[in-house]
Parts: sequence; structure tokens; C-alpha cells
Amino acid sequence: MIGISSGALTARIDPQGAELQSLTDVRGREYMSSGDPAFWSGRAPLLFPIVGRLNDDMLRVDGQSYTLEKHGFARRVRFEVVAHDASSVRFRLTDSPATRAMYPFAFTLDVLFAVAGDTLAMTVIIRNPGNAPLPASFGYHPAFAWPLPGAERAAHEVVFECDEPAPLRRVTPEGLIGPDPKPSPVDGNSFALTDALFADDALVWTDLDSRRLSYGVPDGPHLDIAFPDTPHLGIWTKPGAAFVCIEPWAGHADPEGYSGDFRDKPGVMGIAPGAARSFRMDVTVRT
Repeated sequence: MIGISSGALTARIDPQGAELQSLTDVRGREYMSSGDPAFWSGRAPLLFPIVGRLNDDMLRVDGQSYTLEKHGFARRVRFEVVAHDASSVRFRLTDSPATRAMYPFAFTLDVLFAVAGDTLAMTVIIRNPGNAPLPASFGYHPAFAWPLPGAERAAHEVVFECDEPAPLRRVTPEGLIGPDPKPSPVDGNSFALTDALFADDALVWTDLDSRRLSYGVPDGPHLDIAFPDTPHLGIWTKPGAAFVCIEPWAGHADPEGYSGDFRDKPGVMGIAPGAARSFRMDVTVRT
């Protein structure tokens, strides 16, 4: 584990997947999932170069097909530590023969974690060293404690910065995006968290106005979460689990039945040769 601290907040990150494992305050209270394998052992995997599932787990590019499993390979690969001080750390992953067997592109993926005061700032930078546009998606997948320390589980809400009237996208049993919308639980700009909301998998927004939300108890312990660079959002748990995932995405699963080229898939960006795209997520602990 790599540890960084501001004094008020301490984060611990595993170089395997550059995955955040723990976020604690000055009193040692934990704000991340315990990773209980009875529900889900993950804590905060990074989703690259895809978010969600591809149809038949196949990535199709230029008439060729490659097997690429749900959420991509970044979460399963060990990153290099390229910089580290008391309050920040930078990890890096570059393409290799193993990654090109699943995703036939050159890339550099940098992941920066930094703590200042009560805020953890995470920034992911995708660079394209190739001579053609790089198609990719990216997503965060942190699992926060539910309940947060010192709060009642039933009192937790999600409050968006804007009203969010758009319906949700339906997730099929195969993990793809169905063609029909799903009613949203949002009333104005907020909704109460209940296990029943997740009986049919994640809540998925592909038409989201907000780039900031609050998770927790509005007048009690909560997390302020900013995601200025990601237009989509997933919120997920398994009923009865002691976590909820707040997942800002730039991309999403394949539409049901999609069999086209990966470059043309909804939610895939194209990064120009020599260019980069960055994605930030800030988590501020409010006690």
C-alpha cells in the first residue's frame, strides 16, 4: 500500500490497479467499503479502456475482434509508482503486449492522488502516443461506506447540484444498456437511498446536468463529490451491502445488440494523436 496524508485525511492506495483502498479521517474513521467478499471485494477500481460490458465481451476494431471483459483491464494490472511524497502519489500504466492483445492501441494512463485538508483529489490522464485517434472510455468506481461513520443507514440521501428530471437507462440482465428508459427515483434534485432501488442492478444516468453531488446525511456526515469532466453517472450497490458506489463515467456499457466498431460506440471518445484527456474526481469529507 502507498499512504498519503494531509493530517486531516489519510488515503491508502494499492499499486495493483492504482486502486484506492482506504480513506480515513483524523479520528481513524473509515469512509470506504470494507471489501466484504460476500457482496463485492472491490473498493475503487478504475474502469479503462471501457466502462461496463461489451456485447459478447468483444471489442471490434477495423474488422478484428478482441476479447475484453467488463470494465476493462486497468483494475487487474499493477501500475508503476512514478512520484510519491507525503500528500500525493502518481501511478502510471503503459500499453504492453498483454494489453494490446485485448485493446490494440498505444496509451499512457497516469493516475494522481492528492490530499489537502479534508479533500481527496483524484485525476486520471489518458495520453495518446500513437499516430491515429485513440478510442477509449473511462470511469471511476469508488465504493463508499453505507452508512458513513456516525450516521444512520436509512437517513442517507443523494443530492445533486441541479434538478435531474431525465429518466434512467435500463441495465439488461447481460449488463448492457437496454432501449427503454427507466423511471428515476430523483425528486427535484435528490433521492433517498434504499436497497430496493438496486434490485435490478445499477442506476445509470446518460443525460446528467450535474457535475457535483452530496452523498450522506444532509445535516450530518456526508461526502461532497465533484466530477467536472465526466458526463455520465452510475450509482450501485448490492441490497444489504454496507457500501454504495458513486461512479462518474465518461462512457457506458454497449447498447443491447450493438455489434459495430468500437470507435462508433456511444460513450467512446476519440483522443487525437499526441493529445491527452483528464478526468478529475474530488471527495470532501464533511463531518
